[in-house]
Amino acid sequence: MNLLHRPAVPAGPAATAPRTLQPVANQRRDITMSAEEVAAFLAQRHTATMCTLNRDGSIHAVAMWYGFLEGRFALHTKARSQKARNLSRDPRMTCLVEAGDRYEELRGVELVGTAVLVEDARQLFAVGVSVFDRYVAPYTEAARDAVETMLRKRVAFVLHVERTVSWDHRKLSAS
Repeated sequence: MNLLHRPAVPAGPAATAPRTLQPVANQRRDITMSAEEVAAFLAQRHTATMCTLNRDGSIHAVAMWYGFLEGRFALHTKARSQKARNLSRDPRMTCLVEAGDRYEELRGVELVGTAVLVEDARQLFAVGVSVFDRYVAPYTEAARDAVETMLRKRVAFVLHVERTVSWDHRKLSAS
């Protein structure tokens, strides 16, 4: 089939007859994760893509490990990083957490909201422990020095989620 060639438009009654549209299944509704499924997915060990806005309005997207602070999505970064500078200027942040290698396996959660700087040292440490425990090794007091070293010259942000978008393409095969 030549994709650049358009077939001739039919003439006569067929050209003016009303078309019958077939209903399309609402796959968006079918593949959306429940709140419990979103929580379970985010609790797993994934890497997030964190997006902030640069001064010129372009998107700054980086891969990040994440943790939780009092049940909220949180992450830490170097205090002088581009993402920290972006968030100090404009706190809007979107994070995408996804998994799957084939279309029918794709799962993901997009969190859109406002980043809030964590200023309390104990809360910064709690974010550091959460990230360490999820990605490095189970946290014990023996790891305290490692976490404190990891957090030097770092800040943490908690994402106050305003909108969540989710999908689980594995549900397509079930329907």
